[in-house]
Order: sequence, then C-alpha cells, then structure tokens
Amino acid sequence: MNNSVDKKTIKKGLLPWLIILIVILGIGYYYNMTNGDVHDFTYDEFMKKLDDEKISEIEITTRGSGYVYIAEGKLSNYKEEESFKVILPLSDEVMKRIVDASDAQDFELTVKPDPESSEWLAVLINFLPITILIVFAFWFFNRQMAGNKSSLDFGKSRARLDNDSNKVTFKDVAGLKEEKEEVKELIDFLKNPKKFQKLGARIPKGVLLFGPPGTGKTLLAKAVAGEADVPFYFISGSDFVELFVGVGASRVRDMFKEAKRNAPCLIFIDEIDAVGRQRGSGIGGGHDEREQTLNQLLTEMDGFGANEGIIIIAATNRPDVLDPALLRPGRFDRQVTVNLPDIKGREEILAVHAKNKILADDVTLPNLAKRTPGFSGADLENLLNEAALLAVRRDKSEITMSEVDEATDRVLMGPAKVSHKYTENDRRLVAFHEAGHAVIGLKLKSASDVQKVTIIPRGSAGGYNMMVPNEEKMCSTKTDLIEEITGLLGGRSAEEIVFGEITTGAHNDFEKATKIARAMVTEYGMSDLGPLQFEQQSGSVFLGRDYNKPQHFSNEVANEIDMEMRKIINECHKKAKDIINKNKDLLNLIAETLLEYETLTKEQIDYLVEHKKMPDEDDSNLESLSITRLKEMAKEKGVKNYSKMSKAELLKELDN
Repeated sequence: MNNSVDKKTIKKGLLPWLIILIVILGIGYYYNMTNGDVHDFTYDEFMKKLDDEKISEIEITTRGSGYVYIAEGKLSNYKEEESFKVILPLSDEVMKRIVDASDAQDFELTVKPDPESSEWLAVLINFLPITILIVFAFWFFNRQMAGNKSSLDFGKSRARLDNDSNKVTFKDVAGLKEEKEEVKELIDFLKNPKKFQKLGARIPKGVLLFGPPGTGKTLLAKAVAGEADVPFYFISGSDFVELFVGVGASRVRDMFKEAKRNAPCLIFIDEIDAVGRQRGSGIGGGHDEREQTLNQLLTEMDGFGANEGIIIIAATNRPDVLDPALLRPGRFDRQVTVNLPDIKGREEILAVHAKNKILADDVTLPNLAKRTPGFSGADLENLLNEAALLAVRRDKSEITMSEVDEATDRVLMGPAKVSHKYTENDRRLVAFHEAGHAVIGLKLKSASDVQKVTIIPRGSAGGYNMMVPNEEKMCSTKTDLIEEITGLLGGRSAEEIVFGEITTGAHNDFEKATKIARAMVTEYGMSDLGPLQFEQQSGSVFLGRDYNKPQHFSNEVANEIDMEMRKIINECHKKAKDIINKNKDLLNLIAETLLEYETLTKEQIDYLVEHKKMPDEDDSNLESLSITRLKEMAKEKGVKNYSKMSKAELLKELDN
C-alpha cells in the first residue's frame, strides 16, 4: 500500500517537469523549422552575390530608427530551409542598386516599413514606463495602508470572538461544583431571558471570578458560553491600555457597541486588574490613560439596560487591588471565589487530564490526589504531562509511579541537579538535616505525613522533605501551627546535635517559621498579647500604596511582638531538639539509609521504621536499589570509574 502511494507521489512530482521538457523541445524544434540555417553576409559579400546574379528573393526592412536596412533572402542554390541575412547602410544608392538588380535579374523584392514606426507603438514606448511607475506607486501605497490598517484602527475594540468548534462545557470543568452552581442561572438567563423579565428579576450584569492562578477561571467562563450557546467575546485587561490618551476608552465603547449588536452574548475580561485598579493610588495619585479607560468601563456597565442580554465575566488573581466602584451592585454584582481544589476535586481534575494517557497499575488517581495538596488544576495538568514526557524519554510504554514521583519533584522544586558534585561531608550534613525533618514528622501527632525524603539537590535546595497534611482542614489550630514550626526547625536541630555546628541550609526553614510565628502574634491572636490583630496581609501593588501606612500600636507593643515571636520560635526549637535527642537511633537510621539510597518514599520509610532495615532489593527496579548494589552491578558490567559515580550516573550507565 505504501509503495503504491510512493509511486503515485513520484509520478505526480515528475509530470510537471516532463511537460516543461516537452514544451521546451517543441519550441526548439519550431524555432529550427522556422529559421533553418541562416548565413550572415557582410556588405561586400552581399554585393558580390548581387552582381553575380545568385539571389533568388530578398526582403528589406528598415531598422534602428531608420539608420540601416535589414536584408533577408535566399540564393538560387539554397535549400528550402536555408537563408541569408545582411545589414546594409541606409542610403538611396544602395536601395537603387538593389532595385536595378531586381529589374534586371527578375528576382522577388519586398520592402517592409519599420515596425517600430507605428504610432501606437511609439505612444506605448513613450508612456508605458510612466504608466508602470504610477501603477507601482499606487500598489505600494495601497499595500502600506493595508499593513498599517491596525494603526489606523487603534480605537477599535480588541475583543475577539471565540469561533472554536470544540466548545467547552461543564463536562470539561472538573472540581468546581459550587462555582458551577453559582453561574448556572446566567446560562438560564442567556437561554430564556423572558422567564426572568416576567417576574421583574434583574440578572447580575457582571460576575467576578477571583482566586489563585491556574484554578480554572477562564475555563469556567468558556463553559458558561458553551452551555448557553451564545457568542463569546474574550479580551485581556491589558488590551485596553495604550500610550495614547483616550484609546482605551474608545475601545471600551466599541466593545459594548459590538456586544449590543450580537446580544445575547457574553464578554470575558481576563486579568481585569490591569485596567481596574484603584484610582488615585500610589504617590501623587494621578489621572492617567488607565483611569480614563476604567471610567468608561464603569459608565458602560452602569449604562446599558438590565435585560439587554449582555453579561460580563471578569477574572483576576488580585481582587484586593480593584476599584471599589467596580464591585458595587449594578456592576460586578456577583463575586465567585475559585479556590484551589480539595482532594476530591483534584481526583476529578486528574481523571480529565488522564483520559489520553496510559497509566501503569501502580498509578492510582486517588493516591495521586492525596499526594498533591495545594496543586491547582494547571499544576495537575502539568504534572501528568511531565510524567508522560519522562516516560517517553525513558522509552516506556506506560507512565509508572516512578515518572509521577519525578514529575512531582520537577513541578515543586525543578529538575534534579545530577551533575552537582557533593563532598562527603556535605552529603552527611544534608542527610542528617533531612532526617531531622523526617523524625519530627514521624513523632509529632499533628504533624504532616512524610511522603518523601531525598538528598538529591533540586533548585536552590540541597535536599528536601515532602510532607502532606494527614487531612485537609479549613482552619489550623494553634497546636497545628506550633508543630509545623517545630517540624521546620527539625533540620537545624539535627545539625546542632550531630555535628555541633550550624549551616546556611536552614535559611528557607527559618523564613517559613518566622512568617508563621509573626502571623500567630499579629494576625491570629495566638500569643500572650491576647486576641488582637496588629497587622493585616497586604501587598505593595502600587508604588507608595502603603508608604505612609499608620502603625496602630506603640513601640512598646512592637517590642512585645518581637519578644512573643522569639518565644514561640525558641520553644519550638527546644521541642525539636528534645524529640531528636530522644530518637537518635531513628535519626541515624534514616540518615544512613539516605546516604545509601539518596531517596526514600513513604512506603520505604514506614518499612524502615518498623523493621529497622530496607525491604529486600529487586534488581528489576534499578531506581529502588542502593548505591552499593548499583556499584556491584556496574562492576559486573565492566563500567569504568564506577566507584566515583553518583547514583544518577550509575543508573544512566546501567540503563545503557
């Protein structure tokens, strides 16, 4: 089948060239047939032939603007295809001599006028260049105008109509059950507005979707339009903002004009905080182009009627920076929080993205959903995609748990730095540091479960400890936060106890612990200062937004806040050291095993804690083997310099 297709393709490719070759040969043959053998004579040769009465016919044409004659003809002894050609000077004497010879010898004489002497041809020759120049200039300027059409239409709306044939519906949106319920009545209104008008109900003019990045805000907006089967216009907030004053406002007006023409319809404005930020914010305030655009947007939303069939859905990650006028009733009447998915939502999202992927039996979606708290829908999609890419790279026919684990690490921390060379002292430091975190996680009741411990460097970390909550909670207790801080300080505590020295490896742990301790004192009222809130979470979105922010407590209270934070941290540090001192054997066991295996999973840690040793090694799974066993296999295979290789290098050599 493939051979026949290839032959047909070759024939189709050769056919045009064959036709061209035939045409060229035909033209050449015609040229030879019409011209035959042409002999070029000089003036003297021609005159001698004329005097010798050897000419049988001759045709004379004036050329070169009348300065010469072109004479063509035949001699009496020529064959049918033979002829001669000669250039003669333009003079009455030459012409008289030829005419006299024709009368005397009775050969055929034909005189033709110069073809270039035609009046139409002269006009064409004189005016054709000018005409071509004018046509070219017209074409060039017309093309330039077409190319700059967008610059002339900079006041037009940039909203684009989504004509995708594969419309998104609620079936494609997983894990957002409550959010879909909130927007369902918008679909009913777009499908049957008279039902609402009959009872005098006013449907929300605008719906604001806000939440962390990647949670599915844009997907939810597309699903609303897909379910209602109405035109879906989408635009980014940054598309309104331009250098020229008034352009953004003009685009807003044009967008609503177009929407009214196609009502009922849905307008989706993504990242609305680009144009909808608070007016007059920052040092000096100001009334720039962005604020004019916002004013026009407010006017348009407040201006069109309640039942015109236009609904605006906007999305943002920062609702706290939006102008209050946008959020009042009559504009964005309804605000829907699109949160990170819970464990059930993550399982549903994973099921959607796993439809076209081949998963091994050891990969179960409920288990994977449990291992990924805090992941957004975009993170989960990226996780499965990274796992699929790794499986292809490793020449596997299905995605196993090994690829999923590696993909999870990549999403959280970045790719492993397998070429990074540790000194033996650094490896021991990192191993005991991570083992300290693991011991605290294993011994504290409210602490998170230890899912994975590794001393393979990723990103800026020399190793890391993956811990997930036992169960997902809406609120954290004081005990939960205290134990979380204690777990973060487990690495530093292990360094102090084992090596009698401290390193810079715990700087990220301190950052997280300090942030939690300060929030406990200043926001959550979890200290001896009582149930008071001294600070609020806020981000400096604008230059100078909080530049002159008043401090609602005295310097004495500020000092007490610092003392309370120090008290919490010190108590947690002492508690971490006590736990590690009581469980030194477990610390050493986990650390020494990490030095041997580099990575331990939850199942391996649980087996290690119960049996004080690792499970029997299975040579068919190289990644689960210890470095010692891998070196033995490398020696048997004849790998050079195997004794100096890391585990990643050994795995690479053995795979080859």
